[in-house]
Amino acid sequence: MKTILLTLHVIVSILLVFSILIQQRGAGLSSTFGGTGNFYATRRGAEKVLITATVVMIFLFVALSVAMLFV
Repeated sequence: MKTILLTLHVIVSILLVFSILIQQRGAGLSSTFGGTGNFYATRRGAEKVLITATVVMIFLFVALSVAMLFV
């Protein structure tokens, strides 16, 4: 059981790193720190799917980390 959890944890962590790295630059608080972005735009299409997948992978990562504590 521990081997399965560890394997899933490694896979989710690699996917999480890639999903964070391929997100669009210049989003978020960039205007606060000197970047451009004086308008509000909603996320659509692939960007919305990527954000949702990233959030799901974060929850999976945390859940697997907690599960590994008890096994």
